[in-house]
Amino acid sequence: MSEHRKAWTTYIVLRLLFFVVPFAGLYALGLALGFTMKMSGVIAAILAALIGVSLSILLLSKPREEASESVYAWRNRDRTADDVEEDAAIDGEQSAQ
Repeated sequence: MSEHRKAWTTYIVLRLLFFVVPFAGLYALGLALGFTMKMSGVIAAILAALIGVSLSILLLSKPREEASESVYAWRNRDRTADDVEEDAAIDGEQSAQ
């Protein structure tokens, strides 16, 4: 498996775990406290999303950086010097308008 694919796989799996694990726990807690299934699911989803985002920001800076570098490398894999010059000229024209 290439390094880029490994970076994306790690990042995606951890992001999913940061949502699924709190969701399952909060959903079960909501049911145990007597909430309806729908209410427990809504509350669990909102709180799990907040927890997942927080954990991702705090713990996934390195995998996120590796994933973004892989996007940059993929985007620029076939670019020649002419392509770079052409993009710079287009950007210059657009900023002048």
